[in-house]
Amino acid sequence: MSTQSDLARAREVIRIERAALEKLEASLTPAFVEAVNLILSTDRHVIVAGVGKSGHIGHKIAASFASTGTPSFFLHPTEASHGDLGMIMPGSVVIAISYSGESRELIDLLRYCKASDIRVIGMTRAKDSTLGRFSDVVLELPAVEEACPNGLAPTSSTTMALALGDALTIVLMARRGFSREDFGFRHPGGKLGRSLQTAGDYVHDRRDPLPLVAAHAGFEAVVLAVSEGRKGCAGVTGADGELVGMVTDGDLRRAMLAGKTNAPAAEVMTAGPRTIDPAERMQTVIKRLSEHRISNAFVVDETGRPIGLIDMKDLLAEGYV
Repeated sequence: MSTQSDLARAREVIRIERAALEKLEASLTPAFVEAVNLILSTDRHVIVAGVGKSGHIGHKIAASFASTGTPSFFLHPTEASHGDLGMIMPGSVVIAISYSGESRELIDLLRYCKASDIRVIGMTRAKDSTLGRFSDVVLELPAVEEACPNGLAPTSSTTMALALGDALTIVLMARRGFSREDFGFRHPGGKLGRSLQTAGDYVHDRRDPLPLVAAHAGFEAVVLAVSEGRKGCAGVTGADGELVGMVTDGDLRRAMLAGKTNAPAAEVMTAGPRTIDPAERMQTVIKRLSEHRISNAFVVDETGRPIGLIDMKDLLAEGYV
């Protein structure tokens, strides 16, 4: 096979799946809004179920729901038949996915939901299928051509199910007023979550002592504070503990060149350094420090006292930048 023929086949797959998505878009009905309202009406989990490729799509839909304000988990129908039906609490909503609507593994789950008055949203191409008949709301997927040359491997159908799940996720987010901050709170380990963290949160759990010296401290004490702090700087505090200045490596070099090795911290510091409010988002802090080419800055509380230090090299090492 040639490179060109492989590329032609790949483009054909994408074309077929794009056509399926266009057909899905045109087929949406008010049943979609019914499904959204049903999900919003419960204070229980939304349980997503499916078998095979539909199950893989279900895993993704459940994960998307859970990370965007709709508590959700995936339940494998086979495991449900062997005791996991007990995970479905009264008042829950089940989303069952089966393109044909006849996946036999779903039967026990659907019967349990019907007997327990648990509402079911069916995602299928056939309203009159077993899944369709057991569903309170049917999200009907249009009949489309699979991209598989044998018409067997789920391709276009799973792409539609995935897109419909994404559509539910985004509409639910909008209806809930789910914000970037809410998203970041649920993704503390990701780059976005870290960028939405506040400066106060960032410095809260850090136990390293801050490199600080009093304004009257001698030159040797300043050099020691900068060296032991390993951040290339030291903060200078006034009588009440407020931050009045900052001494950097550069300030020390300039002081030595000027013969000020006997001067106190107040005479070699940069007065009124830029500081960070604890409520500032880290993405704002990073942008500000980068724009002004500042290597580090102290976080100060409402009284002006330093409570933490943010260093750009640390942010780079920790994946913030």
